[in-house]
Order: sequence, then structure tokens, then C-alpha cells
Amino acid sequence: MKIALIGYGKMGKTIERLAIARGHEITEKFSQSNPFLNATSVNADVAIEFTEPNLVKGHIVHCCNLNLPIVVGTTAWYADFETIKNTVISQNASLFYATNFSLGVNLYFEANKYLAKLMSNYPQYSCSIEEIHHTEKKDAPSGTAITTAEGIIENHAEYNSWELSNKSDKSIQIDALRLPNVPGTHHVFYENEIDKITLSHEAKNRDGFALGSIVAAEWLLSKKGVFTMKDLLKFDN
Repeated sequence: MKIALIGYGKMGKTIERLAIARGHEITEKFSQSNPFLNATSVNADVAIEFTEPNLVKGHIVHCCNLNLPIVVGTTAWYADFETIKNTVISQNASLFYATNFSLGVNLYFEANKYLAKLMSNYPQYSCSIEEIHHTEKKDAPSGTAITTAEGIIENHAEYNSWELSNKSDKSIQIDALRLPNVPGTHHVFYENEIDKITLSHEAKNRDGFALGSIVAAEWLLSKKGVFTMKDLLKFDN
């Protein structure tokens, strides 16, 4: 499989290393010095995108125009999701997006939903989320933290929204911390005056995120439409 990397920072370099180890070829590397939007053709079967939220919409649309399937790992662009989805479908293109590509994180998402459903029967426990990332991460809270909160809201009768470090009775407080050299740590807390229950995922490095995006790219090749990790992992089945 020929892969174009849109974004060649730490994540792009990790994807390159793991993709080559799986027998794939990196044929294009786009960055600030070589912008993807300037490309009139791309020698690749699929693109993997890890850049910045303000660039994602243009990158996806450009991939649609080039008939190039795209896997997007950048988060915090979802305000444009419906517009992007309609563009992808109308052009019979291919988009795979996720707030987190790690298998471990997606197992954590499923465990979080189950725990929320269970804890809905015990409203004396208040719920909060803490996420910790490296200082270079631009968005807060993380897409993973938001997906975690949405999983709780869907399954817990006491909560209908989330807030960043400003908790009200019906909202889940999310605390977003930025510390040096932290790939990503997420905690869900259920706590009362007697005890505290914690569900956690801690990434040890970037490899899980990178590998997941490569597997998603492999899976996407023969498909048209808009897909997520739920489609790939088939947890609902």
C-alpha cells in the first residue's frame, strides 16, 4: 500500500516507521514546507492526516477532489462534520476519522459506556474526567475526553452535558492538564464521601495511535463513505 502522510511531525514519523515495518511504502510527505493543498496529483493509495484542526476541512475536501481515501487523526474539527460528511458522500469518496485510533482506548470507550450504565443506578456518585497530554497539544479538552464524556451522557441518567473545569449538577467536569512528554492519559472518576472508582487508560507512547491509523487505512482502501473505529472494530456485533 502506498501512503501519503499529511503532516510529518512526531506522529507522522511514527506512522512512517510502523507502516514500513508492515510492508507499506511512504510515497508522499506533506508538511508546512510542502503543503498538501498545493498538490495537483498524489502518488498514493491512501492518505493519513495528523495536522491541525483549522486545516482538516481543506485536506479532506482536497482528498475528495483527488479521489484519494483519507484517514484523519486530527481532532477538534467536528463543528464542520456534517458539511464534510455530505461532501464525502456526494463525491463517492472515502473518509475514516476517529478521536483516537488506539485499540486500548477504544476498549476503554466501551468499558466506559458499560460503567456509566451501571453507575446510573447509583446517583450518589458524582462523575468527572481528567485528561493529561503533552504541552504541544493545541485542543483542550482532548477528542478522547469528549468521546468519553459523550459515552457517559448516552448511558447515565444524571448527566446531559460536559463542561471544561466548571461543573454544574447535570454536567460532567473535564479537567485538561498539559505536561511535558505525556502521550495521553485519561481517567473517569466516580466519587462520593465514602470511596472513589476510577477507570483509566494511559498511553505509553504514540505507537498505538499510529498503528491504529495504519490499520484503518488498510481497511478503508476498498470502501466508499464515512467510517469510524466502531465500523472497523465491530464492537456492536
